[in-house]
Amino acid sequence: MLALAPAAGAGRPAVAGLVLPPSGVFALAYVHSVYRAPSAEVFTARGGRFTMWAVVSTNGGVIDYYALDGTRSRTPDGGWALRLAVPVTYDELPLIATPIGRRTLVAGGRCLPLHPASGAREITLTVRPALDDRGGPCPRPFREVYSQSLFLNAAYSPTEIPAISTADSQNPQPLP
Repeated sequence: MLALAPAAGAGRPAVAGLVLPPSGVFALAYVHSVYRAPSAEVFTARGGRFTMWAVVSTNGGVIDYYALDGTRSRTPDGGWALRLAVPVTYDELPLIATPIGRRTLVAGGRCLPLHPASGAREITLTVRPALDDRGGPCPRPFREVYSQSLFLNAAYSPTEIPAISTADSQNPQPLP
């Protein structure tokens, strides 16, 4: 298994080496394998843990696919968002990344591709301090699709992030 996080130490909060903005908001972006639609799971990191609040996609079928309870809405640019009724908090999140889904972390306008050029890679996401930002400019399709308006503005209002994440970070939820 490949753990994509730097060792504990001084630095700024990061997921897999992608330094997070002060809000702690980041997304795990991917192309949905069934609907072939750009999609993302939206998180907030606090105190070494991270909470998933929303799923967004350019295709409403992706929102239905996961059958999660929550409030479904349209984004300002025509996408779909599902705000989870019960946010899920993680200490770590094991994933498999492939070139088909192109899993990519997105935060603060920067991206960090997690997928290999071929085959599959096991990854465990954690929040840890990082001295250097491993992220860079977002590649296609993420540059065009994963704009602030698609997932960040669709999923959050700036005033609710600290209030919600502080309460829920005390109650971890099991992996779905």
